[in-house]
Amino acid sequence: MALAFAILVGGHGPKPDSADARDVDGRYANSPLHSWFESLHSGKGPCCSDADGTALSDIDWETKEGHYRVRIEGQWWDVPDEAVITQPNQAGRTMVWPVYFRAVDTSLRIEIRCFMPGTMT
Repeated sequence: MALAFAILVGGHGPKPDSADARDVDGRYANSPLHSWFESLHSGKGPCCSDADGTALSDIDWETKEGHYRVRIEGQWWDVPDEAVITQPNQAGRTMVWPVYFRAVDTSLRIEIRCFMPGTMT
């Protein structure tokens, strides 16, 4: 039963700071960066779009031992090297595209599909 629940809700959990995460009403469709966001991909595949990503504050990402880490839901997660977007960041802000896996009686598991570092100022 727990497996069925995990499959049902896997990847559909809430994202931090993402009350407006999906562009349900199309308000961002005419953004000048829309097509650029749509084209983003990492070694793990397409990132989807800006609406599917989550912007991070500088305090919620860092480098450790030559790799990126992000803080999501109060916990640090390692960013796989293949998830890092290597093209120039036209948006300027740090973004992450997490995939959430939630199941009853198990701890939260997050996989980072894409990560785009910002300026870290």
